[in-house]
Amino acid sequence: MSYHMTETQIGCFRDHLLREEKSSGTVEKYLRDIRSFFLSLSDGEVTKERALAWKEHLVQSGYAASTVNSMLASLNGFLRFIGQAEYCVRPLRRQRRVFRDRDRELTKEEYFRLLQAARDTGKRRLYFILQTIGATGIRISELRFITAGSLKTRRAEVDCKGKQRTVLLTEKLCRSLRRYCREEGITDGPVFVTKNGNPVDRSNVWTEMQHLCSAAKVDRKKVFPHNLRHLFARAFYRLNHDIAKLADLLGHSSIDTTRIYIMESDREHEKMVSRLGFVV
Repeated sequence: MSYHMTETQIGCFRDHLLREEKSSGTVEKYLRDIRSFFLSLSDGEVTKERALAWKEHLVQSGYAASTVNSMLASLNGFLRFIGQAEYCVRPLRRQRRVFRDRDRELTKEEYFRLLQAARDTGKRRLYFILQTIGATGIRISELRFITAGSLKTRRAEVDCKGKQRTVLLTEKLCRSLRRYCREEGITDGPVFVTKNGNPVDRSNVWTEMQHLCSAAKVDRKKVFPHNLRHLFARAFYRLNHDIAKLADLLGHSSIDTTRIYIMESDREHEKMVSRLGFVV
């Protein structure tokens, strides 16, 4: 059996995701994965064998198991939406990792070097964005909820992925951002906007962060907005070891997601195992 998939169906799935109130980043990711599979088909004909072949192609291309499974989840979601669940493929089976790769872990020292580089190169908006994410752990997509009004109440009311939460802003952060607003002439609305007045998005911030790498002497693999959120999570957890409160702060529905954020690096994991003292 086979089925012909079309761009029209992909467009309908996009509309479905938007109605489900998926974030723009999530929608973009789903569509990118689905089109990757679509482009692998010479004639648009979907078969179970071709879906399995795409899965094997991803594995052979060197994608991490988590990435492969994420892409398969996008495809399976689409196939279920169009009523063709029989073509869904199973994810890779893998054991949960207990540590993160050290070459992807941004340290606090490197964070401060990025701040200094932003200041030295005149990237004032980026300088304050980095501190805002570092002090709150919010997502890039949630920056628009940091408004001139929220700096007065020291509370940002965040609405993301259908969930609402209150993010507390420290007095020190508010004081800095109020000064930034005065200097930029921002009296209402989002604090961080583009030249056209639109809230900044991930691509804006990621590009500017990458330009800091050389001056800050930080590996580019570590420098992306979401890594600041991970840095906040690890720093907060080391202070009080309250994973439930951290999950609430980050806006996670599941503590299992939060556990990923606070995993130690492979270096720290190795140190802990070495302290067991089983090697003479």
